[in-house]
Amino acid sequence: MHRDVLSLILGGGRGTRLYPLTMLRSKPAVPIGGKYRLIDIPISNCINSDCNRIYVLTQFLSVSLHRHISNTYKFDPFSNGFVEILAAQQTNEATAWYQGTADAVRQNIRYVHEDPCTDVLILSGDQLYRMDFQHLLKTHRESNAEVTIAVMPVREEQSSQLGILRADESGRVTSFVEKPQTQDRLESIRMNEEWMRKRGVECNGRPFLASMGIYLFQRDALFGLLNDPPLATDFGKEIFPRSLHNRRVHAHLFDGYWEDVGTVKSYHEANIALTADDPSFVFHAPEGMIYTRMRYLPASRVNHAVLDHALISDGCVIGAGTKISHSVVGVRTHIGNNVVLKNSVVIGADGYETVQEKAENARRGLPNIGIGDNTVIDNAILDKDARVGANVRLCNKDRIKNAEGPNFVVRDGIVVIPRSAIVLDGAVI
Repeated sequence: MHRDVLSLILGGGRGTRLYPLTMLRSKPAVPIGGKYRLIDIPISNCINSDCNRIYVLTQFLSVSLHRHISNTYKFDPFSNGFVEILAAQQTNEATAWYQGTADAVRQNIRYVHEDPCTDVLILSGDQLYRMDFQHLLKTHRESNAEVTIAVMPVREEQSSQLGILRADESGRVTSFVEKPQTQDRLESIRMNEEWMRKRGVECNGRPFLASMGIYLFQRDALFGLLNDPPLATDFGKEIFPRSLHNRRVHAHLFDGYWEDVGTVKSYHEANIALTADDPSFVFHAPEGMIYTRMRYLPASRVNHAVLDHALISDGCVIGAGTKISHSVVGVRTHIGNNVVLKNSVVIGADGYETVQEKAENARRGLPNIGIGDNTVIDNAILDKDARVGANVRLCNKDRIKNAEGPNFVVRDGIVVIPRSAIVLDGAVI
């Protein structure tokens, strides 16, 4: 199969909804789950599905993503597998940056032309899920579809934020509405429970089919759709709605865990959900593990602390009397004594500070990288290499929904300390 399918992972736009986590990195490079990055999810799904020829399309702040991919995904030279970054560039044909998903693929179409593939798999770089793309390919080929869209059943209240489609008995898509807002429009695309049951899925109050942003195209169909005038910039908004009548577009039903982590709120919730007793998503599962970079870090050291529903990554040091609950702690995190950390994500650090560096911090009145003694953090995200001093309170005491300060950003009530930001001793945010 791996010679038949070429995978394109879309790195997304500026990632403004994930700001400030995307202030210095592209969306797929945002860390998740303590030691992974978002890009690891689609790449791992491809590798586990034997689709190991992968291009990642980026245009914003792609240096850290490029470094992560080149350090992580190295294939046997005889396997024909690769993961390569295609960063946006000016060419003789195009001088503008990507205008949307379809435009990003069109600007890199020569890599598809040069490839021996028969089908092209297009994925998003900011979703958390596990899928065997072999099943998607089976649906695609058995239905002789030119395009197959992976869909999942959702409730009515979720539908206004997603692309919703309707399919006939054979699975062929008959209508596609991007983010429907009116009740009349919704009723016209409601699916019946029997359609889902025939495909092994119980409806359970989820009568709408939402596009997951996972598409499989026959090679020639992709060329045709991208070249049809007027040239479309986006798959969901333009290409799919106008191609339903003259192209064979089919739906592939999926009913596993899937979460779009494109906003600060959804990113925070997805991380905290990983700490549950029986989480809906685990990174190391028998049906397909999620891969990431090997860091060769020591085991974490926990000194008389209390951990309750917590993920602690490699190379951490956690001080005495500290209480951590429903939180994710990333690699190389230093947490002082008597710290309270609740419902929070600490992304970690890129390195360890030396004795000399810590002495210089003390001389300049700066906290060390990590979290100082007696600090309380609740419902927050600390980005990489953040310095939070002693006796700090990060609790959004005024219950602000959205705000920005010199060393913090509040989004949906969640306090975010940006990368390398400094919160001095005794500060209250």
